[in-house]
Amino acid sequence: MAMRRTARGESLRDWSNDIHGVLAASNVSLIATVPDAGLSRTLDLCRKDGKMHVVTLSSEQDGIGILIGAWLGGKRAALLMQSSGVGNCVNAFATIAACRTPCLMLVTMRGEWGEFNPWQVPMGQAAPKVMEIMGTVLHRADRAEDVGSAMTAAAAIAFNSERAAAVLIGQRLIGTKSFDK
Repeated sequence: MAMRRTARGESLRDWSNDIHGVLAASNVSLIATVPDAGLSRTLDLCRKDGKMHVVTLSSEQDGIGILIGAWLGGKRAALLMQSSGVGNCVNAFATIAACRTPCLMLVTMRGEWGEFNPWQVPMGQAAPKVMEIMGTVLHRADRAEDVGSAMTAAAAIAFNSERAAAVLIGQRLIGTKSFDK
């Protein structure tokens, strides 16, 4: 498995390959995203995959409509975003629940371990609760070796039960950021 390094030079298992592998195995052909540094490697793998199309959004809530449209058109899609984007999706989550359409999401968490930006803390702390209240089944990965199995479980729930399921990637796993970088 490929390794990458944190800003402090620590070695991290590259879990991006695991995510891409699950998306490919689940026949996901469309990725909706608002770009995020924590997802950059995963998005690069999806862009290079000849069977996946990456759509860059201006707001995460638009991704919910794109996922529903893809499903209605016979395609599978996933929404990749940062936890701050969860707040933008609250009303759209109701559509997923009411229409019983699959919604596979990958959320990189902020506002947790080592967060430097006070603006990220409120939504980072609220995101899991908000998603659960809106009917999303959550799987959390705080260790690189858990990402692939969490993504597999979420994809199975989303596509087999036609409901929302998400993997939350803990901030400790994606690493911390700072204003000086």
